[in-house]
Amino acid sequence: MFSPTDTIAVRPATHEALLRQRRGKFFGLTGDAFVKYVFQGNAMVSIIVLGLITFTIFRDAVGFLPANYRNLVVYRQAGLEFVDIFRDQVTAHRTLSRYLSEVRAQRLAALLAAGEPVGSATAKLQEFDSYANRFGDTIGDEETILGNMTDLVSSVKERVKVSQDLTEAREHLVAALAGATPERVVELKKEADAIVVESVNFKEEIKPLLAMRPEVLTANVTLLAAMKQLADHPPKFDDPALNGRMLKFQSLVAKYATEVTAAEHRLRDWNQDKPVSWLESFNAFAFGRRWITASFWMDWYGVLPLLTGSLLIASLALLIAIPLGVAAAIYVNQLAGSTEQKIIKPFIEFISAIPSVALGFFGIAMLGETLRRVSQWPSLDWIPGFPIAERLNATTAACLLALMAVPTIFSLAEDAINNVPRSFREASLALGATRLQTIIHITVPAALSGIMAAILLGFGRVVGETMVVLLCAGNRIEIPDLSSGLGVIFQPVHTMTGIIAQEMGEVVRDSIHYRALFMIGALLFLISLLVNWLAQKIVRRYRISIG
Repeated sequence: MFSPTDTIAVRPATHEALLRQRRGKFFGLTGDAFVKYVFQGNAMVSIIVLGLITFTIFRDAVGFLPANYRNLVVYRQAGLEFVDIFRDQVTAHRTLSRYLSEVRAQRLAALLAAGEPVGSATAKLQEFDSYANRFGDTIGDEETILGNMTDLVSSVKERVKVSQDLTEAREHLVAALAGATPERVVELKKEADAIVVESVNFKEEIKPLLAMRPEVLTANVTLLAAMKQLADHPPKFDDPALNGRMLKFQSLVAKYATEVTAAEHRLRDWNQDKPVSWLESFNAFAFGRRWITASFWMDWYGVLPLLTGSLLIASLALLIAIPLGVAAAIYVNQLAGSTEQKIIKPFIEFISAIPSVALGFFGIAMLGETLRRVSQWPSLDWIPGFPIAERLNATTAACLLALMAVPTIFSLAEDAINNVPRSFREASLALGATRLQTIIHITVPAALSGIMAAILLGFGRVVGETMVVLLCAGNRIEIPDLSSGLGVIFQPVHTMTGIIAQEMGEVVRDSIHYRALFMIGALLFLISLLVNWLAQKIVRRYRISIG
């Protein structure tokens, strides 16, 4: 038998053991403390990963501006900028020749539509063809001069590139001296000393280029005189529309003469020693209209065509996804019965589980071709942009991105509508309002902040998508031609995410092209960060207003 004192001594120990068994201990911690540290650890891992991603992106992106600055310095000092001024003049003349080709194509189509045989129609166009050929030949002297300029400057640029590569190779050898053995140090020094880097004297190298200025001026006098003579005596047609186009051609020739004069002034005032500012390096990226890589002449890294392509596709996708997603959320939450809710909601949310590459294949094989064939129906010629020339374009990609954004917008908008206090609806119905009036004037305004957050997150979803736009957007690196009106939505475009996925696997690490892609990644990161920040602000405001 136990004494009373023994019983008292055992009971606290048994009670403590029961508590320990009930709560459980892991690694010397209670269950509550263990769960707390697990979640804190997960949050810390997320913060560390986000920090590493941010550091990696911006570390490689920051080096782009100095590299692009050096690129622009060589572009100016080696004379490439001078040659491009003259090249723009030649390119503008080729544009006028293409204009005449379009007039010819329009005339040929009219003759064939009137039942004229191909041979007879071609014979009737001989006079116009002779006129167009004589006009195209007027630029012959300028093209010869441009070719000579290009050969001269290209050789200078190539020598500069070789010098830069040799300098980098020697710097790598010198850097390797730090951790090398004495025997290896001797070898590395011999290799470094064996590298001879040529010092290019830009002023001396481009003297022959600057000496071509009088030759350019003389050729331009002949060019403008010949163009004016041809423009004053254009061929006549029996079609008033074509005659109107030839009158416009005369005005284009007069405008071109003004552009030639401006180009001559720029060639005269061009200064090789004009310093390149860091702002020019930034503007060349932020507002540049060209993305040209692996060029023998000059690489350009302008993000503007990629940014406009991304925004165009994202805007089109939201125009489709917002009505579908929000309307579906309102219907499921406010009007649908329980059976409809069980069917509609899972099916919409299942769309988000479809791989984006599968949607891209669907766009290539089915959607793009179907839209192109439908656009060729004569009854739809009144629609701007119809018939569609390219089956892969901004609209094809936007339709698929809208399909991907609908589940996001639907789910978040439906949650926002569901969180509207029931008393709001009941009070409205009690005052005699119909269900539709209640939805429009009470429920939707009360949930508007949450719906706006859903739309912003949907925008973040589509602007960051890669595979669909890479497969279905057409991948043409040009700013959309806004002069075509609504037809702009049927033009092929490229996007920021698409260019990264397309080119990242082929670039040389730490090259200017490599860093330019990271700059685009940093821009995407900032856009996504801004969109999510705005969405969170709206959600917090929504919660406060409801609370």
